[in-house]
Amino acid sequence: MKQDAKVVIVGGGIVGCSLLYWLTRMGWNDCLLLERLELTSGSTWHAAGNATHFGHRPDLTRLYVDSIRTYLDAEAESGQAIGFHQTGSLRLATTQAELAAYRSFESDYQALGVPYRLVDAAEAGRLHPLLNLEGILGAAHTPDDGHVDPSGATYALAKAARARGAAIATQTAVKSIEPDSRGGWQVRTATGCIRAEHLVLAASFWTRELLVQLGLSLPLYALQHHEVVTGDLPAIAALERELPTVRDPYCPSNTRQEGKGLLCGVYERDPVFWGVEGIPPDFGQELLPNELERLEPNLLRVMERIPAFGEAGIKTVNNGPICYTPDGSPLVGPLRQHQGLWVAAGFAVGIGTGGGAAALLASWILEGSPMHDPGPVDPARFPADLSRADCLKQIRETYAAGYALPETAVA
Repeated sequence: MKQDAKVVIVGGGIVGCSLLYWLTRMGWNDCLLLERLELTSGSTWHAAGNATHFGHRPDLTRLYVDSIRTYLDAEAESGQAIGFHQTGSLRLATTQAELAAYRSFESDYQALGVPYRLVDAAEAGRLHPLLNLEGILGAAHTPDDGHVDPSGATYALAKAARARGAAIATQTAVKSIEPDSRGGWQVRTATGCIRAEHLVLAASFWTRELLVQLGLSLPLYALQHHEVVTGDLPAIAALERELPTVRDPYCPSNTRQEGKGLLCGVYERDPVFWGVEGIPPDFGQELLPNELERLEPNLLRVMERIPAFGEAGIKTVNNGPICYTPDGSPLVGPLRQHQGLWVAAGFAVGIGTGGGAAALLASWILEGSPMHDPGPVDPARFPADLSRADCLKQIRETYAAGYALPETAVA
């Protein structure tokens, strides 16, 4: 294994591999990625793989747009299939304020070159014939959306980066990090010490654990997040095309086709935290115990919106930890308390924004300034004295809001 590198990235999920890809694509090949288990072993492996152009906040839209482009580019370069299903998606509007907000976004998408249009309820029903249209005023339709295979996308990124000279070391847990006298970093693993000019922590909820030894406390914690997969439905089997993903502030949830059934990600009103006092040191690729009864209020609303959902038996329930920050957006950028220390963590939607966030961060590291406004994801946006109690309270409120647009978008 290399004993020094210009950039060392800790974390081999979609975010870390996206950053490795972008650093090499921009010309920095002396990069090393360290992963404690295998690539995708963190939150990536149990992700639904949803990839949309429509962010939950308008100021994050470019991260979503650049993420899909990143994965498609990596597939083309590497030859590794990412399993992209271009199904399109519908963001439902159940209030006039939401409808007006969706309409106001049209010029932004036009500027980014992304197909986007507002459709009425009848058109939404044509696009997704399993929808109950009661209460739907319209929807934002992004036809180029879809979902990827998270593992396929991660390995495509890694393969493309390796082809440009980057190195990846799996089964290599980081034991400690410390600044050295030359302005770089010493990264200690079980097999030796590596020196880096730049150190990037892209290790999801493990990032918080690594920074404690430096006296830094990041406002990110893990929540339990359930996904429900149904059995096959005759109504889906009879379709000639794949259904678009539905994101619904009423439920709140996202629901897409999975084979001949449905996959639904649920945002509970009273979410449960995990690992607040510390991540179990031996935690690997395990899922958490299912607590299906907690989901009942959400699932009943999903059945209202998509009646066929209630006709199919539940085949699989996955409950895995995902990272959240107080406003639901990731932490991407420098930790200014230390030279050469960067973070890319707190991704509630790692597949959705990981590729775009990596492009932003790579430009920031290489050029000294980001390619576009980093304000919505800059780690410095949160006050240093934010208490844990206030942080957890804000995370709970953000998660429970699901796909409700922020007040600034519907004012």
